[in-house]
Amino acid sequence: STVDIFVDREKINFFRVTFLMERMCPLATGLGSTFNETYFNEFADAINYITDTKGAYALLDPHNYMRYGLHSNAATTDQFKDFWQELAGRFVYNPKVVFGINNEPHTMVRKLHLILKNDQAAIDGIRAAGANQLILAPGNGFTGGHSWTQVTGNGDEPSSDLMNQLVDPLNNTAIDIHEVDEDFSGSHDQCTQPGPSNLAALTQWLKDNGLKAMITEFGGGNNEGCFQAVTDLIQYIADNDVYIGWAIWAAGPIWGTASPCCGADTGSLEPGQVNDQGGPNAFQTVWAQAVRPNIPKRKNLF
Repeated sequence: STVDIFVDREKINFFRVTFLMERMCPLATGLGSTFNETYFNEFADAINYITDTKGAYALLDPHNYMRYGLHSNAATTDQFKDFWQELAGRFVYNPKVVFGINNEPHTMVRKLHLILKNDQAAIDGIRAAGANQLILAPGNGFTGGHSWTQVTGNGDEPSSDLMNQLVDPLNNTAIDIHEVDEDFSGSHDQCTQPGPSNLAALTQWLKDNGLKAMITEFGGGNNEGCFQAVTDLIQYIADNDVYIGWAIWAAGPIWGTASPCCGADTGSLEPGQVNDQGGPNAFQTVWAQAVRPNIPKRKNLF
């Protein structure tokens, strides 16, 4: 399987496993502690294979942009807390599970306080379930590292204004950061934005506030410029101890020949697949040229 290849051959020890909250908690019953048990069991099988069978870490990633359902008022902060308390409770005894609160909140103009409130509710729910594992908390503006201290073009308030106010009684929450391509959208095949300099302000903010972060999404196109950009970013993460790990976007058989990141000729990171033009995909190019040579030798994340 894909997981076997990455663990056994590539020596990877961390997987970000995405899902939709609407699939885990169908709209008919709403966001909360009532799950679609068939869907959950399939998801849990994947997580347990990664963690128990292969001995790697798994990040649970609700891929919802801090939204649920078709309407902005489809769920409340209390329901979000209930959801996380239920989900965390089901993995409370699995030390290799990491809880990612939500993927890429964005365009929440003048709602940074709501992101903080939702993040805090998730932390409270996870800890109330008795789970002591690492939590990753996102900020505003697609939780971009380059804009962490800035107002973005969407009018998103700087995440740095409030995200240092999160309270975790176990002090085991880190910041969830994404950083990709020339306009940070993940849709271009060129890498013109230098990760290290773009992350400098975030890095200093983390140091000033005694916090850690993980870069859980980045990528690059099938070209020498991106190979160097990905190499530089991974090395920057290794050189700065405020960063505790990384995950690159994206692999999995569901992608087929499609490109989840960085240009149509890039393809996915799925081993044994090609891009949609029939050429080598990112596993054969970006991974081989920029990721594999920079994979840390340590086995444990933390």
